Amino acid sequence: MRQYNQTLFSKDIEIAERFALSESVVLYSGECLDLLKTIPDESLQLVVTSPPYNIGKEYEKKLHLDVYIQQQAHVIAECVRALSPKGSICWQVGNYVDRGAIIPLDTVLYPIFSKHDLRMRNRIIWHFEHGLHCSRRYSGRYETIIWFTNSDEYVFNLDPVRIPQKYPGKKYFKGPKAGQYSCNPLGKNPGDLWVIPNVKNNHVEKTEHPCQFPVELIERLVLSLTNEEDWVLDPFLGTGTSIIAAIRHRRRGVGAEINPEYVKLAQQRIQHEIEGTLQTRPMDRPVYDPVEAGNSLNKSPWKNAEQNTLFEISHTYGNKTNR
Repeated sequence: MRQYNQTLFSKDIEIAERFALSESVVLYSGECLDLLKTIPDESLQLVVTSPPYNIGKEYEKKLHLDVYIQQQAHVIAECVRALSPKGSICWQVGNYVDRGAIIPLDTVLYPIFSKHDLRMRNRIIWHFEHGLHCSRRYSGRYETIIWFTNSDEYVFNLDPVRIPQKYPGKKYFKGPKAGQYSCNPLGKNPGDLWVIPNVKNNHVEKTEHPCQFPVELIERLVLSLTNEEDWVLDPFLGTGTSIIAAIRHRRRGVGAEINPEYVKLAQQRIQHEIEGTLQTRPMDRPVYDPVEAGNSLNKSPWKNAEQNTLFEISHTYGNKTNR
């Protein structure tokens, strides 16, 4: 089991049901707008969420796109009101599906954020390899995180989220620094394309929630966009992932969830995190490579299939001799 850093809290801390600045963890069972009304102006450092996508999943009631946008606009307006001048909003979204055509939700939500004079800093693409297999279009394997700041003076801590350099031994070959290492010894900027496994059936974090995002995805945002003891809000909390990522790194977490089953799951998972017993996928673990792992299932049983040619020349799925 993974060993966690000591959190901000003692193991007997209570998970509050109502927001107060003196609390450390707040899990609100109900509508997020009702929760937001109790949060003072400019008190949140980070708002991070993955709202319902309005695509008719089993836990959603599909709405007309215009109605959906209006509902999102009300929530966003309240989040902006409660956001610190140096704060950030990260909205993770997928696609709206209308008669087989997809509409990227980040494109239709952007004007709402822009109306509040927020500045977009990145459009982060979260790539994963597993999901629904489509037969009449390419299977969707990414979602988008749109990151906005409240001003040009915002918190951004790059060092805690650096990733390993591809060529750490690279040196300058000319100029005044010739012979010196050219890479940052702490690692490189992770960029705006994040390859992180999504939470599917065999994922250590999997619960009954059908669209759960991984803790490590939110950890990267928490570490880079907040400081210790800052408040992190998730208005659509689900099973508590955002609060877990926040308190793991000595931040304060608050979220709202309307589904009683998910509220119960969130409470259990947050409590396990406080106690240091919650199992999650570590941030620094490489993405599983079946070839490197020697998994026999990466060998195609269809020797004469045309797709074998693609596998043989693929740098990702081919044999090591083909790399």
